[in-house]
Amino acid sequence: MTTATPPTAPAPEAGALPARSGGPRRLLAAIGGQNLSLIGALVAVVALFGWLDPNFVGWDNIRVIAEAATISGLLAVVQTVVIICGGLDISVGSQAGLASVTSAMVFTSAGADPYLGIGAALAIGTGIGLFNGAVIVYGRVNPTIATLAGLAAYKGVAQLVSDGRAQGYVLGDPVFVFLSRGRIAGLPTMVWLLILTAVAVHALLTYTDIGRNVYAIGGNDTAARLAGINLNKYLLAAYALSGTVAALAGVLLTARTGSGQPVSGSEGLELQSITAAALGGCALKGGRGGVGGTLLAVALLGALQNGLTVQGINSFWQNVAQGALLVAAVVIQQRRNRERAVGLPA
Repeated sequence: MTTATPPTAPAPEAGALPARSGGPRRLLAAIGGQNLSLIGALVAVVALFGWLDPNFVGWDNIRVIAEAATISGLLAVVQTVVIICGGLDISVGSQAGLASVTSAMVFTSAGADPYLGIGAALAIGTGIGLFNGAVIVYGRVNPTIATLAGLAAYKGVAQLVSDGRAQGYVLGDPVFVFLSRGRIAGLPTMVWLLILTAVAVHALLTYTDIGRNVYAIGGNDTAARLAGINLNKYLLAAYALSGTVAALAGVLLTARTGSGQPVSGSEGLELQSITAAALGGCALKGGRGGVGGTLLAVALLGALQNGLTVQGINSFWQNVAQGALLVAAVVIQQRRNRERAVGLPA
């Protein structure tokens, strides 16, 4: 009769840290290598511009950076959801411009009613988002093509209804003034709106079955469909959310500028949102990413843009830097995924 030998514990891997270092290792794993890189880059940018101009790290300038990054941050947060789901929304900037014009024009025509103006803008944004989703889902149009068409179309509609000029005047209204200049616990109202939106989206993606299904769809839509997930419903909801938050960004744009802006202030926001999401770790093929990384990327882009402006560097170079960062983020993703270069043998 043979005697069973009790299993032995596996030998620790070479170079493994002792047990007592598990806490720091778990902390680093929770933060993630992508986020650590962004934190390091942000610290470097702040240190550089703080050395060039000590006022850069003052509270007043930090608040300016936060306020300026709020609108692009809102769009980047919902762009994160769309990208994780396997889509892309290039039209968010035009949606924000159309919502800005709508909020101001309805406000003016409705006898200076801010709630009606804001409600109309949000309704327009939600409707546009659903329309984008319907074109993609039922028209079977590639998301890039569908929303690229939307980028041009919604900008054109905003210019048509506004005759290409700023519309309305909302600076005298207390609701719009509170949105643009209000403070809650020392932080601007606009920043609080970004924080609340980011926390809600993070909780949705991280702690709910809806979020797990969103990741599943982006990771492998065929497997998700076979698992019983209604892909059409989720895609429509993702684009509706994108449109709604883009409209909120448009309302904040109206509050900041004091009038509805068909193009000025919203042009280029789509590139900023995609760049922030990609820098934050979103795989452009879907299935991976998170709100935390996106917000770090928004902070990095905001600090870089402000620092270049304070140093008097031509604003055109900001566009160059933004494009370079987007390319760098995609290259890093491709390297990490070990994908072969286009046109070269495996």
